[in-house]
Amino acid sequence: MIQLTESALNAVRTAIAGSTQPVEGLRVMVEAGGCAGFKYMMGLVAAPEPDDLVAEQDGVKVFIDPASGPVIAGTTIDFVVSLEGSGFTFDNPQATSSCSCGKSFG
Repeated sequence: MIQLTESALNAVRTAIAGSTQPVEGLRVMVEAGGCAGFKYMMGLVAAPEPDDLVAEQDGVKVFIDPASGPVIAGTTIDFVVSLEGSGFTFDNPQATSSCSCGKSFG
């Protein structure tokens, strides 16, 4: 399905530990939009939606909306820190194009 790098796993664990609300995992999905056609959406959630695909990696639960599953199959999510800033990046083998910000794809 999808993979999180060790850096991404650590970032998600840190976010979960710092949350003031109960968190069960990370929800990942795509929506129409962005400059290349689709944009990645992700956030911490208290529980999966009833039809979400559920994966667990090193104790971190990842919930994937079923419509997004085929579009992001095989994606590796990383968390990078650079001079320009820090954030999550997506290496999606399904993408035929992407924008320069790395947050949307086609």
